[in-house]
Amino acid sequence: MPYEAPTHTVERSLRATTGAKVIAGVDEVGRGAWAGPVTVCAAITGLRRPPEGLTDSKLLTPRRRDALLDVLEDWVTAHALGHASPEEIDALGMTAALRLAAVRALDALPVRPDAVILDGKHDYLGTPWQVRTVIKGDQSCVAVAAASVIAKVRRDRMMAELGEQGDGIKDFAFAANAGYPSPVHRAVLEERGPTAYHRLSWSYLDALPRWRHLKKVRRSDEAAALEDGGQLGFDF
Repeated sequence: MPYEAPTHTVERSLRATTGAKVIAGVDEVGRGAWAGPVTVCAAITGLRRPPEGLTDSKLLTPRRRDALLDVLEDWVTAHALGHASPEEIDALGMTAALRLAAVRALDALPVRPDAVILDGKHDYLGTPWQVRTVIKGDQSCVAVAAASVIAKVRRDRMMAELGEQGDGIKDFAFAANAGYPSPVHRAVLEERGPTAYHRLSWSYLDALPRWRHLKKVRRSDEAAALEDGGQLGFDF
């Protein structure tokens, strides 16, 4: 399927309008999964010509993604991954968990970016980061596309390794579904219930009468702040 190659247009705009010199592209994977972490990659690419075939990871076959990863990790100026665990997702909610994972990725870079290009329309990072959100940035921006591929392949491999563990974990077929609700995943979940790697605040438990009692109800930010006697928000 033909597609337009990503460009450095947004990076050049940020350089011209803000004076930023080090710009990181940020993308996430695992937001809609039922099991496993949400993973964020931050990638710095500079303005060099990208590897051939680079685009949004969702447009690439698994084989092409794997081949690109080896090229990308040598090609990028720097990259780092950040994760938020199922427990953190349950406790904080997805928006705050995404921010936690993204900050972990950005803090792990060898140099602090002057600006961040965030895939999508919602800025879940906020201050003190200078953020430019770009809808479909994983298709149009080189740094975000690179982050997209690295995050996807690395999380898929992590879930495949997780799926090789004992105690029936292999039956969930994480190597094939990466924690997303495939038919096999759904069937085993209904029969055996969630594992320690599942998100227990997710609504899928509402449709599983045998396991519904395991669902965790996250306190709202407002209720948590009132009960804790503090202000709204999370301190990362």
